[in-house]
Amino acid sequence: MDKAISSDFGSVDSVGISLPTKSLSRWLQDGDRMQTQLLKAGIKVDLQYADNDVSTQIEQIWNMIRSGCDVLIIAPISSDFSLDNVLNEAKKKNITIIAYDRLIMDSDAVDYFVTYDFYQAGQMQAEHILEELDINHAGRPLNIEIFAGDPSDNNAEKVFKGAMDVLNPYIEDGKITVPSGQTTFDQTAIEAYKPENAQVRMENLIHSFYKDGTPLDAVLCTHDTSALGVADALSLIFKGGYPVITGLDCDIINVQNILAGKQSMSLFFDTIISSDAAANMAVEILSGKEPTTNDDVGYNNGKKIVGTYLCKPVKVDISNYKEILIDSGYYTEDALS
Repeated sequence: MDKAISSDFGSVDSVGISLPTKSLSRWLQDGDRMQTQLLKAGIKVDLQYADNDVSTQIEQIWNMIRSGCDVLIIAPISSDFSLDNVLNEAKKKNITIIAYDRLIMDSDAVDYFVTYDFYQAGQMQAEHILEELDINHAGRPLNIEIFAGDPSDNNAEKVFKGAMDVLNPYIEDGKITVPSGQTTFDQTAIEAYKPENAQVRMENLIHSFYKDGTPLDAVLCTHDTSALGVADALSLIFKGGYPVITGLDCDIINVQNILAGKQSMSLFFDTIISSDAAANMAVEILSGKEPTTNDDVGYNNGKKIVGTYLCKPVKVDISNYKEILIDSGYYTEDALS
């Protein structure tokens, strides 16, 4: 279990932050930023990481409730009903719940949601492929394969839908083909976003559909970890021309792959923007103000429409990585070398 970073709750306003894991740098950055901003505002914080274990996350949230927190910021490991009991208890105690990054489904206890526009992210990935392949002047049908995200993450389907809404017209008119025939979310999902799962699937696709020299023009990867597995599979067994590969999150190893020509782009979800939005929302709630949202119709968790603050993704490729990632201080040049 990850070690907790916490402050004892007392009579002052307090916020509990429950994040999935320390194993991805983005969650560490999110947690550190939220904690810093809240502490600056004079708010006590209990920041917990659940080591990607649902039962651990539930127990940590129970402890936050028992300690008397006023607001909960939760990035759920699983978006389904697993948090029902603990969230209902929070609601009974009038604790405001902010879902972070992933919407908590089928619960009327969720009050607000802070996330990125994942549907737009999928659109941007697909549009990048179309631009890179100059789809309208290709001279032949272009071959792509698709790697969607983890089925337990409701954002994964949003990214997939955004991408497929852009690609499907080209698939229908024959400008794009998917030799594997695997075009549904269930067929293309990568469980737990594990790169090894993506690598195995890509190796199987190569053996089954590309061993005869059929060109592979692009691989739509909706997440950076899938892009890593795909790149590893290509380096091991693929003999054809290197395809366009997309991604999401700008993990450091993926940015290194962009610089090495092994990945075409990734989408940057600036943790400063999203974590500040969540922290600011908590401060507004504790100050008695109406929290700032910019989408009050688009996010239905099955029980209610959840007021949402959407942050916009930024495309990063070889042409702008310095401006977006280095000049901003997100990464150093040495870290990417």
